[in-house]
Amino acid sequence: MTTSITSIFETEWARWHHAREDQLRDPLGLLSLTGLHWLTDHPERLPDVPGTWWVTDDKVFITAQPADRLEYDGLGIAGVQIITPAEGAPGLSVLQEHRVLEVIRRTSRYAVRVHDPAAPGLLSFDGIPTYPPDPRWVAPGRFTPFDRRPTLTTGAVVAGLEHHHVISGTIEFTLGGMTERVVTFGAPDQLRVLFTDATSGVTTYPTARSLAVRAPEPDGAVLLDFNRATNLPCAFTDFATCSVAPAQNRLRVAVEAGEQDPRTNY
Repeated sequence: MTTSITSIFETEWARWHHAREDQLRDPLGLLSLTGLHWLTDHPERLPDVPGTWWVTDDKVFITAQPADRLEYDGLGIAGVQIITPAEGAPGLSVLQEHRVLEVIRRTSRYAVRVHDPAAPGLLSFDGIPTYPPDPRWVAPGRFTPFDRRPTLTTGAVVAGLEHHHVISGTIEFTLGGMTERVVTFGAPDQLRVLFTDATSGVTTYPTARSLAVRAPEPDGAVLLDFNRATNLPCAFTDFATCSVAPAQNRLRVAVEAGEQDPRTNY
């Protein structure tokens, strides 16, 4: 690459990287998490969370008094509130002053995640460690869609949970002298690859990194830029329920590109 092309490549990567870090500074984003509390069918009070919470017939029940200052869907909770979060979807928000109590459902289990803009992980965040951007980690590939999109089940960073992914196809590419084939998730115009490689657990987060892939050309051609491989939420917080990468997406090469394990930066 010429100096000017390399400079453009590095500038575009830096712009992407700074936008990614700005996203993590969201006062109620993933770095604001301070708790993950699993609910049972017995009414109980959760640590540092107002009200009483339990699950019955696939519904979350909350009892609270006006003094608890809990709100759902714009109304204060005074008495009993019933909430029905969807499996695997973003949670439903119960507001408690400056905090958000996110009610989630994962593998038919229910939990409350606490978002607090005063969370230590958010206040101490000073960036994501990364490898320097390098054009040699940009690889052309070929996407082959599946006629029928099967579901692939993977484990999660929380014991006992599962994630069910709809597979859109495979991508074959060559990286570091190795020809690899990975399965992809998402719609064809929003492909995503969860992968591990020889750096996983060494300089990068052990269970998965994620790579977004732009929509394929009509002939299936795609471009994989591993400089933009990102950490999942579980790399930053113990209060996430992320998927692990599927076994078939274990790359043999050490992908020394993209985001590194942020725990080494704290």
